[in-house]
Amino acid sequence: MSMTRRMFGGAAAAALMLAGGAAQAQDDNVRIALVVKALGIGFFEAAAEGAEEAAEELGNVEVIYTGPTDTTAEGQIEVINSLIAQQVDAIAVSANDTDALVPALKKAMQRGIKVISWDSGVAPEGRMLHLNPSSNSLIGNMIIKLAADELPDGGQVALLSATTTSTNQNIWMEEMNKVMGDYPGIEVVGTVYGDDLADKSYREATGLMQTFPDLDAIIAPTSVGIVAAARAVEDAGKVGEVNVTGLGLPSEMAGAIESGASKSFAIWNPIDLGYSATYLAYQLATEQAEAGPGAEIDMGRMGTLTLDENSEGAMADPFVYDESNIDDFKDIF
Repeated sequence: MSMTRRMFGGAAAAALMLAGGAAQAQDDNVRIALVVKALGIGFFEAAAEGAEEAAEELGNVEVIYTGPTDTTAEGQIEVINSLIAQQVDAIAVSANDTDALVPALKKAMQRGIKVISWDSGVAPEGRMLHLNPSSNSLIGNMIIKLAADELPDGGQVALLSATTTSTNQNIWMEEMNKVMGDYPGIEVVGTVYGDDLADKSYREATGLMQTFPDLDAIIAPTSVGIVAAARAVEDAGKVGEVNVTGLGLPSEMAGAIESGASKSFAIWNPIDLGYSATYLAYQLATEQAEAGPGAEIDMGRMGTLTLDENSEGAMADPFVYDESNIDDFKDIF
């Protein structure tokens, strides 16, 4: 039997701990906390579905799905401290900041809690392993390739990312810069940050089009930003002039593909990502596996994760969605 408990921020976590601590102490379930960047984001809601799938498969897992109400390190630290007080068995976190969470997560590990990061990583001293959704180099190449494929003669592109401290987006943009020489004629004219907030991302995308009137593409390596940018392009009447691409969810981007605001985008399956993170956390929490360079850890139906010298591993390659296949996926995630 498994149960997904949804918790809304640190205050709710503390209240739940006080109300149910005695009952939890007698529960034989392995309690795994899936800590996301912020609640209310479709990508993470889909990941929670995958976490519940893993819990049902494993049979004795309780998933606590939680996170702050906004994409801040401070909010995640509050949530993590509440989870430490509850003495959960494992924490699997998608980090808002590479380094800021480390002290709280080290405290968790000192209390015997297994800690992994997934999607957006924590510095090595703050976790036991990190699950990348895909190879960082492949993602970096993919996001610029999707824009360049629609610009055979070159053109101006701009980046709309999440926060300035978002671990994964920063790494992907660094990897993108490494391969820019493979795409002659493509010029990156600016980078802005929407903090994974729809309204701010919309304003930043609108600002890019105003600042750079010859802009050809907006690349958003974030599921919130890409939807907001596509809507900004539609509202500005620039469909066919500015192509929006990057990383997004089929269910949220189907309209943009239909309108032509986006020619294509990519993503891995967030359901698979939540499933894999939960499975890995369970393996560590039950001491069926140990994390470390070269370790191979079972991920159930997703196969085996092989860790590199930094105790990091990749789940799968990104998949491209466009008008040829979007209808096959838009009702799934």
